[in-house]
Amino acid sequence: MSEQLPPKTAFPPPRPYPGVDPEILTTPPARSPGLAQAPERRAPRMVEMTIDGAPVSVPSGSTILEACRAQGIDIPTLCTLSTLNPEGVCRLCVVDTGARALTPSCSARVAEGMTVETENERVRHSRRLVLELLASSVDLDLAGPELPDGTLHKYLERYGADPARFGPPSSPAAAGERDAAEAGHHRVPDGATASNVGQPAKIDNDLFVRDYSKCVLCYKCVEACGVDAQNTFAISVAGRGFAARISTEFDLPLAESACVFCGNCINVCPTGALMFRSEYELRRAGDWREQDQTTTRTICPYCGVGCTLELHVQDNRIVKVLSPLDADITSGNLCVKGRFGFDFVQVRPKGSSREV
Repeated sequence: MSEQLPPKTAFPPPRPYPGVDPEILTTPPARSPGLAQAPERRAPRMVEMTIDGAPVSVPSGSTILEACRAQGIDIPTLCTLSTLNPEGVCRLCVVDTGARALTPSCSARVAEGMTVETENERVRHSRRLVLELLASSVDLDLAGPELPDGTLHKYLERYGADPARFGPPSSPAAAGERDAAEAGHHRVPDGATASNVGQPAKIDNDLFVRDYSKCVLCYKCVEACGVDAQNTFAISVAGRGFAARISTEFDLPLAESACVFCGNCINVCPTGALMFRSEYELRRAGDWREQDQTTTRTICPYCGVGCTLELHVQDNRIVKVLSPLDADITSGNLCVKGRFGFDFVQVRPKGSSREV
């Protein structure tokens, strides 16, 4: 028998063409309705408090230091920087909130109804003593609140600090002596001289110098090397009490440590304890003339990230490279090439007078 084929399906006849083409979208909408919209920014809740007898309203979550500075009150600091988490270790920014102890304003948050006094006698006495202890034990010639510009001395004058009352400074330590100190083992002072952290500068590489006779243990370099920026953790604080100092692991030379020579620690040091080798050599020769230098912002030429460089030029030569804290991409941080790789700019044809 022959195979039976299925009956053919009857299709309806085609409809007449209506003469209207469908709409073709050639311009997409400004924003797809399927994408989530950015949440609406709400104004921060305001906190009512009193600063030096004046009622003020400040955003919730602000630190006391931010609230005071917003009112134009000058509070001295050494360990605070806008790009780093506050450590509260220098104790220069303490204020009186009525608590049992004075409050570090850089790391304490404002609270509803809080009363703050920034310049009463209790606060002034504390700041004066901190400045005296620092100045009697550390070389503060270059120290400033944020930059090594020598401006910390205005606070010594402002609070009447007299570091000489502790006596003349003791003899500086020999090279490596402070690094060899054991935690908990302290030398008994003679009572006639003021202990100090004087020691020879550490010069173990061609890029930067560590002069810890200027170190105030503000922790900024440790934070910049750690979770706040670089995450290298090449340096930390070793020892206790007066023997506390910044150190690499096992006090290794930088070239043998975890240091990647980014120089971000130099960018945050407020005292000159960390310094470009070029600057150190010029200062030692008496040829560092900051008033004659020009500062120019440019973009690093090494890769496509676009880091902002701040070139400091003296006698038509780059003497150091920093990065501005307000730069959107870098926030003050650079890599080893951006920070130190500028020697090729200094090589010019013989007799050339081209400016940097």
